[in-house]
Amino acid sequence: MSSILHAAPVLLVFGDSLSAGYGVPQGQGWVALLEKQLAGRYQVVNASISGETTAGGRSRLDDALHRFKPAVVVIALGANDGLRGLSLAAMRANLAAMVRTAKGSGARVLLAGMKLPPNYGSDYVIEFERSFATVARQEKCALLPFLLEPVATDPAAFQADGLHPVAAAQPLVLDHVWKALAPLLR
Repeated sequence: MSSILHAAPVLLVFGDSLSAGYGVPQGQGWVALLEKQLAGRYQVVNASISGETTAGGRSRLDDALHRFKPAVVVIALGANDGLRGLSLAAMRANLAAMVRTAKGSGARVLLAGMKLPPNYGSDYVIEFERSFATVARQEKCALLPFLLEPVATDPAAFQADGLHPVAAAQPLVLDHVWKALAPLLR
């Protein structure tokens, strides 16, 4: 019983393929590396699903919060909404609802933003990128403006699809996330 009382707090990562470790060997994605870094201090639960949209994440979040009771939640969704050209107003509403729900459960929240390739048109690309800052400001949560910032301009950092970082790039993504996440890990 005492081990339950002294269990490490939970850090829940709620994302898409970029957080699920798509295309990299098991244990080499940035979330798995974070789990190793936080061993003993936090229990890291990766509830990321490849292909997930903000609507899908919103529909799953309540269950994950009740199941894992996280102290910290990283929401890293939106890329698939953008790549599919979905409504940005709906994406913002979904992200805002997830942040509110996570905060309402008592968790501290980090929202990880994303950028799109220019071929989606400048208006959509700009509004997409601004959406994350808008939600973070409105919902008063921490923001990492662009999850892939340290590797985005290096084609060698990506798998053949040009979207998913290779294993060698994952530590750079983790270091970037860590700067925004560390203040929430009290």
